[in-house]
Amino acid sequence: MEKINIAEVIATLPGPFQPRDLATPNDSVIRLARLHGEFPWHHHDEDELFLCWDGTFRLDLQDHAPITLHPGEIFVVPAGLEHRPVAATPAHVLMIERPETKQHGN
Repeated sequence: MEKINIAEVIATLPGPFQPRDLATPNDSVIRLARLHGEFPWHHHDEDELFLCWDGTFRLDLQDHAPITLHPGEIFVVPAGLEHRPVAATPAHVLMIERPETKQHGN
């Protein structure tokens, strides 16, 4: 039981798309990542929640209009939907997903 300072964790992230697990409440994990550039298209067999912490990024979604997230905004990518995060400038995101969720999808 300890508090987590997100700004301090951000300062320790090694680079873009290298998430760090912050907490594991119930059957979920909260991951923090820096986004910068384009992540490969992928999908998961479960929902994935994105919460924009700072900066701005876009979620490209297969067969749907892209979603742009600004600080404080949340979007849930439904299970099975191909997607990729894209950030022209560095942004940080909290993702809530299952611990077994693979970063590059299924």
